[in-house]
Amino acid sequence: MSTEPLSLAHADDWVPQACTLPTAEQPLRIAEFDDLFATGLRGLARPGPTRLQLRLDASTEAAARDLTARETSCCSFFAFDYIPAPGGELLLDVTVPHAHVDVLDALAVRAAAAAGLP
Repeated sequence: MSTEPLSLAHADDWVPQACTLPTAEQPLRIAEFDDLFATGLRGLARPGPTRLQLRLDASTEAAARDLTARETSCCSFFAFDYIPAPGGELLLDVTVPHAHVDVLDALAVRAAAAAGLP
């Protein structure tokens, strides 16, 4: 469990207070993630508490790489790795330190909801 409280300006907000992105820009970033998940997420898996694997349509790679690069500039605890996968897909492996598991939990829930996954 994280010792860092989440900003709960909105009930579904997963932005940690350690995020250095200006507050006014946070809803825009969340919307960008929602769009990526809605248009490109094909599935997800949770291999461990500090790891989330997102299976993306390969056509979203450029947008995903741009978005995750910008995300690590404000939330440096995220690590994003890309792994080519068969069938026109790309695995986005997301890891966080144990102190930020709750942020990863919230991201997984948000991703599944935006993509309409169970």
